[in-house]
Amino acid sequence: MSEKQQWFQFQIEAASGQARAGRFSTPHGDVVTPIFAPVGTQAAMKGGVTPAQLEEAGANLVLANTYHLHIRPGEDLVAEMGGLHEFMQWRGPMLTDSGGFQVFSLAKLRKVDEDGVTFRSYLDGSMKRLTPESSIEIQEKLGADIIMAFDECAEPYDHTYSKAAMERTHRWAQRCQEAKKRDDQALFGIVQGGIFPDLREESCRAIAALDTPGIAIGGLSVGETKEEMNTVLDQVNEILPKDKPRYLMGVGSPQDLVNGILRGVDIFDCVLPTRLARHKAAMTMTGRINLQNATYRNDPAPLDEQCGCYTCQHFSRAYLRHLFNAKEALGGTLVSIHNLFTLLALVRQCRQAIEADRFADFAANFLANYQDGSQ
Repeated sequence: MSEKQQWFQFQIEAASGQARAGRFSTPHGDVVTPIFAPVGTQAAMKGGVTPAQLEEAGANLVLANTYHLHIRPGEDLVAEMGGLHEFMQWRGPMLTDSGGFQVFSLAKLRKVDEDGVTFRSYLDGSMKRLTPESSIEIQEKLGADIIMAFDECAEPYDHTYSKAAMERTHRWAQRCQEAKKRDDQALFGIVQGGIFPDLREESCRAIAALDTPGIAIGGLSVGETKEEMNTVLDQVNEILPKDKPRYLMGVGSPQDLVNGILRGVDIFDCVLPTRLARHKAAMTMTGRINLQNATYRNDPAPLDEQCGCYTCQHFSRAYLRHLFNAKEALGGTLVSIHNLFTLLALVRQCRQAIEADRFADFAANFLANYQDGSQ
């Protein structure tokens, strides 16, 4: 088998119930699943976390944002600089989204038609346009290992519009396949359909029929309840092919990771760990810590006694609280490092539990002990 033929193979190495421990090959190394992908929206981590610090925290896959990089600095400049890996100095596997979600959630004065979407730039108000073909062209110039089909993410409770957006997403996915030229990038199709079982089933079967190397689950964590999201995951993962990695887009709380893995999800991404850090909140394996709380003013303990991250090995809660009160940027950086390490450690623990065929017990214990709220 040639080197190129070895790329984008997915192997399930262990299973425990619906949970899977797998490996997905890319030109920049293997993605070891289940995995959480930190989000570097504009080819950089929020909070000032460097690629070296990401690697030290255990990151295996990083996401960058097609929409934002198209707006600034532009995909041509990134290509001129050697592609995203060289531009941001990340040597491991990388994923770019299609820009579809940002167009529908951030863009003003957007207009959707069968060919694509016209929208106004959030930077200078200029009119921009994305189509399935241009989204693929941008992502090919950016050069990530995994790229996404251009899709339309609809409000989850409107059946009529969800159906129209889903059907358009299927047509756009086919156009993305036809437009794709590079053979060193894996194109994932995206399942849509809101919270509606009939639409989700139809979308699963349509996207699976395209036989893409992996399949993303979109249109979740956009306003529906946790119960509704888990119900959709239960349904789609029963239908989707077992031999393809499943990527749940934009989901990243500790409970959501465990619940997703329990239902057969392999890949996650989310801005949550660095966003929480900017708002003075730290993740632990049992809940969040709000560093604005006065009880931490003279607390000598680390954020988490059991954590092996750089922050917890060197700094106290009292010091971190001081940094935020003094408006020092270092506070956000140190808590970002910790939050990313926590999620990455959690998915490693999940993989170990799957390999030991005890994931159901692991998940039940974790969810029973996790407090959904700041301490």
